[in-house]
Amino acid sequence: MYEAIKLFDEMPEPNVSSWNAMISGYNDNNLFENSWLWFRKMWLSGFEPDEITYRSVLSACVAMQSISFGKQVYSVTMKNGYFSNGYVCTGMIDLFAKTCTFEDALRVFYDVSNCENVVCWNAIISAAVKNEENWVALDLFVQMGKQFVMPNSFTFSSVLTASAALKELEIGKEVQAWIIKCGAVDVFVETALIDFYVKCGVMDEAVKTFSWMPSRNVVSWTAIISGFVQKDDCVNAFKFFKEMKYMKVEINNYTVTAVISACAMIEEATQIHSWIIKSGFYMDSVIQTALVNMYSKIGVIDLAEIVFKEMENIRSPNTWAVLISSFAQKQSSQWVIELLRTMLKGGLRPDSFCTSSVFSVIECINLGRQMHCYTLKNGLIFDLSVETSLFTMYSKCGSLEDSLKVFQSIPVHDNISWASMIAGFTEHGYAEQAVQMFKDMLSEETKPDQITLTATLSACSSLHCLHKGKEIHGYAVGAGLGNEPLICSALITVYSKCHALGLARKVFDMLVQKDLVSYSSMITGYAQSGLLEEAVLLFCAMMKSNLAVNSYTLSPILRASALPNKSGIGTQLHALVIKVGLGSEVSVGSSLVTMYSECGGIKDCANAFDEIDKPDLIGWTSMISSYAQHGKGVEALRVYELMKKEGINPDSVTFVGILSACSHGGLIEEGYYYLNSMAKEYGIQPGYRHYTCMVDILGRSGRLREAEKFINNMPIEPDAFIWGTLLAACKVHGVVEIGRLAAKKVIELEPCHTGVYVSLSNICADIGQWEGVLEIRSLMNGTGVRKEPGRSSL
Repeated sequence: MYEAIKLFDEMPEPNVSSWNAMISGYNDNNLFENSWLWFRKMWLSGFEPDEITYRSVLSACVAMQSISFGKQVYSVTMKNGYFSNGYVCTGMIDLFAKTCTFEDALRVFYDVSNCENVVCWNAIISAAVKNEENWVALDLFVQMGKQFVMPNSFTFSSVLTASAALKELEIGKEVQAWIIKCGAVDVFVETALIDFYVKCGVMDEAVKTFSWMPSRNVVSWTAIISGFVQKDDCVNAFKFFKEMKYMKVEINNYTVTAVISACAMIEEATQIHSWIIKSGFYMDSVIQTALVNMYSKIGVIDLAEIVFKEMENIRSPNTWAVLISSFAQKQSSQWVIELLRTMLKGGLRPDSFCTSSVFSVIECINLGRQMHCYTLKNGLIFDLSVETSLFTMYSKCGSLEDSLKVFQSIPVHDNISWASMIAGFTEHGYAEQAVQMFKDMLSEETKPDQITLTATLSACSSLHCLHKGKEIHGYAVGAGLGNEPLICSALITVYSKCHALGLARKVFDMLVQKDLVSYSSMITGYAQSGLLEEAVLLFCAMMKSNLAVNSYTLSPILRASALPNKSGIGTQLHALVIKVGLGSEVSVGSSLVTMYSECGGIKDCANAFDEIDKPDLIGWTSMISSYAQHGKGVEALRVYELMKKEGINPDSVTFVGILSACSHGGLIEEGYYYLNSMAKEYGIQPGYRHYTCMVDILGRSGRLREAEKFINNMPIEPDAFIWGTLLAACKVHGVVEIGRLAAKKVIELEPCHTGVYVSLSNICADIGQWEGVLEIRSLMNGTGVRKEPGRSSL
């Protein structure tokens, strides 16, 4: 520009064209402030700007986002009569749309009465689409036709984009007919048509339009590939990509990003990764981010880590947000926190999306509170998505009180926040409060969506409250959501748990399109009610409808078939599990362990357990309980130690299995140790089942006095079952004195317990104390307790 200025200064009589050349030159070199200064200099020098001058200086104002300069130009154009000029009008619309509001841009457009310039119409329609005012864009298009302004390819592209955003298939088809009539078919319009059909989910029409194109550019190829990716049709996405390479069409980073998104398996992912390196796309930060996302999505975290470490100079918070979100979706909490620390050390501030992702993986309340303080300090707490993820985090960490405090501090609640809070109450056993939250939501005149209704129905399931479930069902029908698959599946669960299987089946049969979730809910309902035959028949019907079998449908049937007389069904289901490759799934593997424990052998249990990739707490507990049930106490404790080495902490159910194993194995000292470790190491207070197991351990070993002393020293009041366990041990060892004491305690707690009288009578009979037998029989007659006569099926 220095030489241009020198030449300009040497001109004896510069004219408007030379001034325009200087202003345009500054624009071309992104020196927009200089462009504005030269415009002022031109004006002050007495030169009259023309349409080219105004167009150039308005472009500079748009680039600088300077509304004040733009308004000054606006005034000058109005004064000099250039405002009706198409280029000037377009520049003004663009300026107001980008720096003010769309309403201002629309006002500028209507200031030009009877505009016959297609460029102006294109500018305002495009501005409407960019501001997501899609219905306005379509209305403007109709007005354009009424004023007999002939649309061009740019107009049609914008209108198709608006139709795609609204998913208005019929309107889009009408626009396509007009395109054909006007002969405005070119590569840009056809690409817009492909994008329209893709977003409306009509891939057949998209492919048809693509195949008719005489010439295709990289945008059209990318559009059709992206369409297949959105439909999860990875096979066709790769097919078109290979054809694109064969046709030697230039590939850009948008195409590569779309193909990366199509990768669902490690083989495809590594092949694409290799091609990217070979083709020179690897150093693009967008591509690298997409690769990290891809590897994270398919669960190959180590390769995602390698790609991330190779990324250099990542300064965009958006890129970090994508990376952190990718790891968060895979629940890689350690990596998420490490990435956040690295980001903060680099001087970058996480945005609301990034912060929400971090909250989603936090499981430690202390770390959660630190992040809470950070959001308060940086003002992120005022974002609704951050607030929602924050109280969800507190709920997940077990602090429902903190969760409720954050929820109540939110000034305006949306459906997501209500649904999250309702789900939090339900998960922590406060289903009544969850239902009350739903009522509070209605009192605030917030209209529930299907997510909120589903969360409330889950609360009704926990309460086993048929009446409340029916009320929510009625509300859903009234709101026009009664046939939504998600709500119907929740209703099936409610009715099944309330033993109203007839209603559950009615809801299921009313579904026009039954999906995997609805089938799973109905099958689970039958299985949990012990109706194994109905569950299997419905499962077979699901398979005939070509729906994929998953762990949610198989697990409940496997658990229901855990009966000695149903072992054949269980074995057939296991064969299906192997066939579809679900044996490594935690829920399926755990159900197989339970099934074989009940009706098979311990060896089959161990084999099923070994097939599980990463057993969770339920899987480990199932295996411990199976060993305990089969009298293999040492093996059960060995599995428990392996579980601890894997970093999985036991819960109260696990300790029931462990203590049961000690009982069956006669491991008294070990039993004491594990009972004491519950509170000392894990903060779990022993319950009745744990104390019953300990009494059983001592009783089986003949240490009845110690068992009595143990019961008397318990921190909780012993119930009838604990005293009954001691009584059973007294019967085995023939100890009458302690047996009488145990029986007396049981009778005090449950006077009509027939078995107590019979057990004590048998103890006396076994040692020949017939007077005691007569005394007990007399006592039974006095209290009105009768022994049920024995029966035989022979």
